[in-house]
Amino acid sequence: MFASSIQNPIENIYCTEYGIPIRNLWHMLVYAWKELPLEKYCTTLDIDISPSLDALLASILSRLISQRLKIGLGRSYVNHKKLIRGIKGRIDFTDSLKYRTFAHGQAYCEFYQYSSNAPKNQIVRSTLARLIQTGNFGPDRSAADALRHNLRTLTRSLDDIDVIELKVDFIRRQQFSRNDADYCLMMAICELILQKYMPTDSGGYYKLPTINRTELVIYNLYERFVANFYLVHLKGWDVIPKKTLKWHEKIPNKYLPKMVPDLVMKEKSTGRILMLDTKFTSQILIKNQWGGEIFNSGHLYQLYAYLKTQEHLSDQHRQASGILLYPAAQYSLSERIELNDHKMRIECVDLTIDWQDIERQLLNLVIEYK
Repeated sequence: MFASSIQNPIENIYCTEYGIPIRNLWHMLVYAWKELPLEKYCTTLDIDISPSLDALLASILSRLISQRLKIGLGRSYVNHKKLIRGIKGRIDFTDSLKYRTFAHGQAYCEFYQYSSNAPKNQIVRSTLARLIQTGNFGPDRSAADALRHNLRTLTRSLDDIDVIELKVDFIRRQQFSRNDADYCLMMAICELILQKYMPTDSGGYYKLPTINRTELVIYNLYERFVANFYLVHLKGWDVIPKKTLKWHEKIPNKYLPKMVPDLVMKEKSTGRILMLDTKFTSQILIKNQWGGEIFNSGHLYQLYAYLKTQEHLSDQHRQASGILLYPAAQYSLSERIELNDHKMRIECVDLTIDWQDIERQLLNLVIEYK
């Protein structure tokens, strides 16, 4: 997510390569991580002066771990295996006999010790080390060097913490107590940074085709942001993210793909149903064989399948509506398709405008949908 400075009559606005202002991207992240309110971890000024997403994430991560160093790093029971005098925990007889340690009154033992060298701190230190090496901190060389220096200073304060090989599944497996809200956010930041800079899908001697990991990360972020935004702000509706729909086939078939719309929403007062699917792509319209522009058929057929396969469940399902929600890029469309019972709309949300206007756009999409 490389950033560029776009001149504005009032101020400089730093944007990602997709044209999304850093300030808007931070709002999206906070919704995706369910970390409202925004002011808990940084101010509007902090966001506006960050020349890139890496710079913003590095600043917030360093601030959170600095606060932890003042009050004490989080601790947990860590499994240790070492040669000690006497017996502690479980004896490793294989190594003890192999190296004949019993003759010297020693033994290789495995035991748990309450320590700050816990996985969550190892993840933070390893992420800081990765940022120092590969982070994109904006076009201002002196500011970038200053941020890297701060990260190095902070990393030296974590000398007792091991640097490990980072894996997304390992980060997601971490568990936290109710006093570890700051660690929840730190793990989310570490996961995002890891996903951006993961070099390959697997080890080996062969190069894989180029994967646009930034686009994959933004796609997932956009999807989670929209879902959590409606969960927070859409009053009077039941909002269900990632609901698996059944095909209701007469004869079971194991090869049928899963149908999982991003959102299924039901208005409590009227019972009307709205299915919404997010698509982070500029390919809203594609070229047909004659060079004319048409809707992306794959996206349209997918939404239609969601609606059509549920018709027999109720009258509300027979009249359900659907929305394909794209970010405004090459096009900013608002199109309606009316069929016998179902209405489908192709809509765009402009992620480059003021955040309050983005929120208003998203709410009006559903509230004013008739």
